[in-house]
Amino acid sequence: MRDRKYGGKAMTDPELESSFARDDVLLKAVGLHPVVVHGGGPQGDNLLKGLGRTSKRIDGMRVTDKSTMDIVEMVLGGSVNKSIVNLINQHGGRAIGLTGKDGNLLRAQKLLMEKVAEDGSVKQIDLGLVGEVVGVKTDVLEMFTQSDFIPVSAPLGVDEEGNTYNINADLVAGKVAEALGAEKLILLTNISGV
Repeated sequence: MRDRKYGGKAMTDPELESSFARDDVLLKAVGLHPVVVHGGGPQGDNLLKGLGRTSKRIDGMRVTDKSTMDIVEMVLGGSVNKSIVNLINQHGGRAIGLTGKDGNLLRAQKLLMEKVAEDGSVKQIDLGLVGEVVGVKTDVLEMFTQSDFIPVSAPLGVDEEGNTYNINADLVAGKVAEALGAEKLILLTNISGV
């Protein structure tokens, strides 16, 4: 089992997109069962900009209010996810798109970021509907990996009350890999410091 995170500029370069899809199909063909977790920050930024909105980020995390969450969910769970699924399918694979909401795949809770001020005090920053993974329902992924499908998941999670959270894709990929007992975690991104 291999977990792959796909994001950053790799998602906007046609040559890298094609190579990524071929590699996933090859991994599946040789029995390694890839699971793809993708980002989509640039695509979300582009749509927000097109709608005349800006998105504030704190230490790389998008501050996400309700209206921004609706856009993030549409971009990540819709256009980006389906584009990746289509790309893998075009290269001979059988991909299926998911979000962390499907089958309660990703259980989340609200993330409160802590920052240390210059005076040494710790301040909590509310990022809105930004979450962290508290559980992964592996049976959902295993159902697909044990068949001919390559699961492709958007980094959206849900809490016990049904609230949807935007979650950093790198962190989701790590939690999914850990929960699945993956042999390898491959991060395909141009973002440094992961």
